Amino acid sequence: MRGVMSGERLFKSGEVELAQRSASLPGPPRPAALKKILVVDDEAKIIEVVESFLESRGFTVFGAPDAARAFEIFERETVALILLDLMLPDMSGEEFCAALRKKSHVPIIMLTAKVEEEDMLKGLRTGADDYITKPFSLKTLLARVEAVLRRSGEYLLPPGNRLVLDDGKLEIDFAARAVKRGRQTVSLTPNEFRILEVLVRQPNRVFTRDQLIDAALGDGFDGFPRTIDSHIRNLRQKLEEDPKNPVCILTIHGVGYRFGGRPREEP
Repeated sequence: MRGVMSGERLFKSGEVELAQRSASLPGPPRPAALKKILVVDDEAKIIEVVESFLESRGFTVFGAPDAARAFEIFERETVALILLDLMLPDMSGEEFCAALRKKSHVPIIMLTAKVEEEDMLKGLRTGADDYITKPFSLKTLLARVEAVLRRSGEYLLPPGNRLVLDDGKLEIDFAARAVKRGRQTVSLTPNEFRILEVLVRQPNRVFTRDQLIDAALGDGFDGFPRTIDSHIRNLRQKLEEDPKNPVCILTIHGVGYRFGGRPREEP
């Protein structure tokens, strides 16, 4: 990210020293599945400081100065999360995010000096999970990383399982493609079920209309993006206790939709 900030000004006061001190201290253990983080930024100082700090907290960190190198690392390593600058020398962060979303749902946190709301919304629309503006605190960065990893993995279910929501008020059987609200079977159209499944299997990820079309309806869909709104409205009528105040399928204004329920896996 050239021409905006450099050196210590990329971080809040004292953060570089914090990273240096942290590097010499033993960090708390992390689950192996959460360890690998890819930092994509053309500012070497950002990679150096973030790498030092996160590795002191138990993560393994890979640095990439551009999109080409980032894709190379991503194909080689099992990355749990990406920290992505919006201004790269060979591709914009939004373009990188959109390209990656075609083949992976790995969590992405965007790092940028852009503070306008529209810039943040643009990043989220392309598939980012969170957004941090520079300069930033390393402690805040760590909290965001842990929160996004927790959200992305806590409730992710393998195919074929049954999902129970809100103390049994809603049940989804993916193998049977059946849904119950309370004890009553709910009749969903094939498209409604596919949209619901996409949202449920990636809880807390915000989907744009186009992303839901690609993930749930596929290349054969021959309609308008606003068709998704009709499907969401129908799902709320069938699944929510109060469709005007939904708790399962939430609207993120200016971006799209996400699943807001808190499921638990059933055998």
